[in-house]
Amino acid sequence: MKNLLDLIRYAIDEDMPTGDLTTDSLALKPKWGRARLRAKSDLVLSGSLPFEQTVSLLEPNAKIKWHFEDGDVLMKSQIVCSLEGDLLQILKAERVALNFLGHLSGIATYTRKFVDAVKETRTQILDTRKTTPGWRHLEKRAVADGGGQNHRMDLSSGILIKDNHIATMNGITACVNRVRQQYEGPIEVEVRNLAEVKEAVELKVHRLLLDNMNNETLRECMTIIPSGIETEASGNMSLDRVRSVAEIGVTYISVGALTHSAPVADVSLEFDWM
Repeated sequence: MKNLLDLIRYAIDEDMPTGDLTTDSLALKPKWGRARLRAKSDLVLSGSLPFEQTVSLLEPNAKIKWHFEDGDVLMKSQIVCSLEGDLLQILKAERVALNFLGHLSGIATYTRKFVDAVKETRTQILDTRKTTPGWRHLEKRAVADGGGQNHRMDLSSGILIKDNHIATMNGITACVNRVRQQYEGPIEVEVRNLAEVKEAVELKVHRLLLDNMNNETLRECMTIIPSGIETEASGNMSLDRVRSVAEIGVTYISVGALTHSAPVADVSLEFDWM
């Protein structure tokens, strides 16, 4: 993955623009030994590849044995992986490697909470494009590791007609008709009220994004949307609310917080120096 390696190299250069001043100033010889990556909280694992490649870039001879795979649930204090190699080089890689794994496991863990909240309903949890620049593929992979589904990867991946597009064409109908002149695939349209829902339904679009609606309005919308049109509830979706929205019967709930507000998973690297 060329882009991932570029990102890792950038992160290492950001952390050590002219080397590790502290470790280098100790003038130590290479020290072969072992280390362990430990979960310090319950988590869903994600980010093993960038973690491993970060370590390998600084210590090419490192041996890493994973005890879990991305998507697995770990309990606090479990050992995620074991490492062997020059501990001084692994020490230099530590912070960058943990930044990748902690952030991505945090997203996977947070996503799993949303997925669990809508269990036994028809609704699936989606992410959004509210991602960290340069990290989108990693963060969306983390959502998948947590049991969520990816929405559009980028603006090139599909049609989603939003309020500003509609404003440029002075209406949903004109906007959809113009798009259909250029594009033959599925069309999703953002709607904000019952009138817009009715207009979009008549156009037989593929999916309706029900934007920032309360539960009462969502229920009203579902009574006029035929089963052949997918529905996506979006806006102000919290863990406390998603279950009640899912029980209304929407196909999807999209949650921007999965990638922009997930707490970082607590992990640490322990070294055996003796």
